[in-house]
Amino acid sequence: MPINYYIFLSVALFCIGVTGVLTRRNAIIIFMCVELMLNSVNLLLVAFSKMHHLALIGKHADAGTNAQIFVFFIMVVAAAEVSVGLAIIVMMYRNTHSVDVNFLNRLKH
Repeated sequence: MPINYYIFLSVALFCIGVTGVLTRRNAIIIFMCVELMLNSVNLLLVAFSKMHHLALIGKHADAGTNAQIFVFFIMVVAAAEVSVGLAIIVMMYRNTHSVDVNFLNRLKH
């Protein structure tokens, strides 16, 4: 499969994630869109790793594991980010009974 398909899918997912972060007010949806953007970058990283490895070795070689290990670490950091972010959202909901991020501006004063 050509690399253009992977690039197009990754760019489309990343644009959907950016649009969701910029337009939504619900904190849970914002976190889901951030995760979508991270996964689109992971997809592109693995696709470029496979393309680069195939260009070096030949057409019958397996994909390199360097980028796949890097993607694994990105997923671990993303899981930690989600756990901390969801804990913050739960505490925000307990205090304000809302997960609207615009409501946080009122908590400044």
